Amino acid sequence: MNNSDDMKRKDRLKAMDELQRKGVAQEVDFHHFSGERWERSSAHLPSEMPLTIYVNAKELVTILCTPVKLNCLVLGFLYAEGVITGTVDVAGMQVCEEESLADVKLNDSQYEIPAKRTRTSGCGSGTSFELEGTRVQSDLAPTPDELLSLMRQLQDQMVLHRYCGGVHASALSDSKNLLVVAEDIGRHNTLDKIQGECLLKGLRTRDCLLLSTGRISTEMLFKAAKMQVPVVVSRHSPTGSAVSLARDLGISLVGHAKGNRLSVYSLPERVMGRRPG
Repeated sequence: MNNSDDMKRKDRLKAMDELQRKGVAQEVDFHHFSGERWERSSAHLPSEMPLTIYVNAKELVTILCTPVKLNCLVLGFLYAEGVITGTVDVAGMQVCEEESLADVKLNDSQYEIPAKRTRTSGCGSGTSFELEGTRVQSDLAPTPDELLSLMRQLQDQMVLHRYCGGVHASALSDSKNLLVVAEDIGRHNTLDKIQGECLLKGLRTRDCLLLSTGRISTEMLFKAAKMQVPVVVSRHSPTGSAVSLARDLGISLVGHAKGNRLSVYSLPERVMGRRPG
C-alpha cells in the first residue's frame, strides 16, 4: 500500500467517532495478488464478538455481532422476539463488553425463557424464538426515485463499511430522510439495532420504510412486520420464501435497488402509485 492510500485510511479512521471505532479490529497484515504480482499490505477489518444475553439471570441467547450500539442490539432483539413490548418492561440492563455479556432484568420476575429456537440464515448465525408476524396496514406510497435516493444516502452513511468493509448496513426512513442507521456483521443485527435505538429515543417505526444492503430473508421480514414497516428495500435479491411471506404480511419487498433501477416482488402497487388492495 502506498503512502497516499495509508494517509487516506488514517484520515477516515480519525473521522470516525469513538463508538464507530469499536467496530474496527486491529490492523492485520496480508498478501495481495494482482495480475502477476504479489504485494504485502495491511488493513483494518471489522470487529466481531459473541454477546450472551441473560434475562432475569438466565441465559437466553448468544449473538455474534459488531461491538457498536450493543444496548440497542439487546433491546431490539428482545422486542423483536416478543420478550419485551418496550422499555417499560425493563427494570434494568447492564452491557459489559469486556465480559461479552448483557444482563437484563425484567419487571416481570416470573418470565420464562422460550424453549423453542429457530436457527436463522443471518451472517452471525442468529437465533429466533418468534416466527410470527402481524399483517402491515399502511398508506405509505414512496416513489421509485425516493427509494433509490434513500439507498444512495445509506451508501454515504456507511462509515464502518467504508473504512474496513465486511459489514452490512440498514436504515429506517420516513421516505424523505434516514432516521436511524446501523452497521453490523449480521444483517439481522442491523434491524435489531435500529429497533432498539428507536425504543430508546421514542421514535415510531410504523409507516416508515427499511433499507438494507443485505439479502432479505424471512427473519428480516418478521422483524420488519414487528416494526409495522410497509416497505423493505435491498440492493440484493430476496429469497423465494421472503417474497411469499411479504405478500402474506402486506409488505412491499423491493430488491436490486441500484443506480436508477429496482425490482418490486410483492405489492408493487404501493410503489407504483396505486393503493394496495
